[in-house]
Amino acid sequence: MNHRTVPIIGASVKRKEDPRFLMGRGQYVDDIRLPEMLHAMVLRSPHAHAAIRRIDAREARALPGVALVATAADLGEVPPIPIRLGPRPSLIPFLQFPLARDRARYVGEPVALLIAADRYLAEDAAEAVIVDYDVLPPVTSAEEAARPAAPVLYDGSPGNVAEHLTTIVGDPVRLLANADIRIRQRFTIQRHTGVPLETRGLVASHDRDTGMLTVWGPTKVPHFNRRVLADLLGLPQARIRFVEPDVGGGFGVRGEFYPEDFLVPWASIALGRPVKWIEDRREHMMATNHSRQQIHEAEIAATGDGRILALVDHVLVDMGAYIRTHGVSVPELTAALLPGPYRIPAYSCDIDCLLTNKTPTGTYRAPGRFEANFVRERMIDLLARRLGEDPTEIRRRNFISAGEMPFSVGTAALGVPTVYDTGDYASALDAAVQAAHYARFRADQLEMRKRGRLVGIGVASIVEKSGLGPWETARVEIDRAGRLVVYSGVTSVGQGMETTLAQICAEELGQAPDDITVVHGDTALVPEGVGAFASRGTVVGGTAVLFAARTVKEKLLDVAARRLEASPADLILAPGRVTVRGSPARSLTFADLVTAVPGIPGGADGPVLSATHVFEAPRMTYPYGSHVATVEVDPETGQVTILDYAIAYDVGKAINPRLVEGQLVGGLAQGIGGALLEELVFDGDGQPLSVTFMDYLMPTAMEMPHTITVKILEETPTPLNPLGIKGAGEGGTAAVGAAIANAVSDALAPWGIEVTDLPLSPDRILTLLRRSTRPVVGQTSGADEGRERH
Repeated sequence: MNHRTVPIIGASVKRKEDPRFLMGRGQYVDDIRLPEMLHAMVLRSPHAHAAIRRIDAREARALPGVALVATAADLGEVPPIPIRLGPRPSLIPFLQFPLARDRARYVGEPVALLIAADRYLAEDAAEAVIVDYDVLPPVTSAEEAARPAAPVLYDGSPGNVAEHLTTIVGDPVRLLANADIRIRQRFTIQRHTGVPLETRGLVASHDRDTGMLTVWGPTKVPHFNRRVLADLLGLPQARIRFVEPDVGGGFGVRGEFYPEDFLVPWASIALGRPVKWIEDRREHMMATNHSRQQIHEAEIAATGDGRILALVDHVLVDMGAYIRTHGVSVPELTAALLPGPYRIPAYSCDIDCLLTNKTPTGTYRAPGRFEANFVRERMIDLLARRLGEDPTEIRRRNFISAGEMPFSVGTAALGVPTVYDTGDYASALDAAVQAAHYARFRADQLEMRKRGRLVGIGVASIVEKSGLGPWETARVEIDRAGRLVVYSGVTSVGQGMETTLAQICAEELGQAPDDITVVHGDTALVPEGVGAFASRGTVVGGTAVLFAARTVKEKLLDVAARRLEASPADLILAPGRVTVRGSPARSLTFADLVTAVPGIPGGADGPVLSATHVFEAPRMTYPYGSHVATVEVDPETGQVTILDYAIAYDVGKAINPRLVEGQLVGGLAQGIGGALLEELVFDGDGQPLSVTFMDYLMPTAMEMPHTITVKILEETPTPLNPLGIKGAGEGGTAAVGAAIANAVSDALAPWGIEVTDLPLSPDRILTLLRRSTRPVVGQTSGADEGRERH
């Protein structure tokens, strides 16, 4: 047993990572300096759609300091970049090659690679490269791409639909036809993206003597990326080492395999020198995965007392010019989780994944669910408005109950059926509305409106997914000095993984988290792993650490029992040692016990007492919660101010509540950006118009709510892992667009306005106000059936 009486799991211990960051001792990819290092830049297409007739790089190659100029012809027969999540044979024709071959399909597509003594010389050399483009008509929206007369982006393809996804549960057509209430509405969610403080970057160094290629870069999936790079280069995986430096933000867009992840290592091999590439902010806005951008035509059917009968949705998704490593997983997730926490007898979702001449898309925090939650939760509010009832009551009436768990939704995504493991959705809503003082606000709202204030309150209830498998690996060891080390296949992208894994190991072995070293992100030290994405790190990786630590504990106590001539039940694990209960003098240090393990040879670097565990996770866990936003709209400027925000979120069991709260609040900030500000805009020629922070607006402290209340719930631990934990990484973002949109619609109730499009920027709000009729005096949140909708 352990000597500790205060548990480590569940304690808000300080992050182990923070001291080095706070003192400026973190090492990011741009901090890496190697002898004779060269620098890369990527020449990108200035056109959204153009045939490449000729590339003349002779002048650029002749410039002093230029080491290499490469085009697609110089790379040889390199395969396209494969799909990581949900590969489908039908998507292979739309995969991206590292450099454009005969055609460029979006502004920012890599056309040539330049390597020089420094980035400035490489930029100068790029101006000397002559590319003969034959500009072609672009396709700049999903709606345009769906038209029969639209230009076809890929020769031999019958159109621009990369994939059609269909989900059907029950008989929605029949229930729609016979329903008392039917509401149909069009919704749009804009294109935006994750904008980490640190842009992407890569350093590659090839040792010609040993044949080893070492790659440093912020890779959330280093083992997968190593496999892809090995296949593209035609090298054995054993010749490639991936090392993950510190990462200045991930958010889903970072760490996937992009064209540059091939080009930089290829150049290092070709030149026999280290090569560094760091993305500038404009490149990030043009080349890194975009996300969101969906158009929904949704219809909901209900009984006269507000019980949902059916939900039908037709979705157009703008995938951009190529299918990247996420395949069509984002729209899959939209379809799988659009029903949310509600009992919906019949449901269908048809999705067209359309190719356009824009930057390819991928995941961004809560991919597919931010969009689905916005649509569904707005529909719930529209139903409440039609019935003249409070939106919270309609939600309670339709929630799946705790007694129905596990609950099969009838959908699937990422190869996993959607089966909610545990949940008490009504309890989470109650906690959120209580934290937001919902009843008091409703009582005060009419009086505030009489004083001319446009204030509103909005609710969104969601189910998230987490703990995506299929497995994760961990090794726990006690080295010859008696120190505990955890090796994890999970990587760190800012989520505090070093701290939570150390807490799990410390709890099991009776040690302090600060005395445990966590190693991750180095394929030479951790041979196999799946990585950090989909809110899986603690759920899957942490559980692997738990089982490995338990095995080490058993081995440790077995050795100690024999050396101390005591029963294992009488032994106590203390910091760095094992002691016999009631006899403090009878004890051995961990170092003593490691050297006593039979078969371990001497020497400080010899084998250690260790255990490896691979935890398999065939099913996902489903955290859930409710958000409540209180807002005020300025009718003169269209500005939306978030007065208060409350989140109640159930994670099963919080390993570190402080980190869970940080995840939720950080996710809230990104969700606010998506709800109010951020939008990647393109003109009719496919040119991106928001590639700087002058045009792409990010949330700051000024846009954050005046007060934020977070209630971390631990009411329904999952039975799918022994810790009962569910992920917390995306729940802070997933409901924000929905909650704020509902609050703004509530605030604009006197104008008869229902918002249906994101972001809710001042110009969009002012447009809605200009189109509306004059204010309806005294109108409350239970709006009339005839209200005008926009």
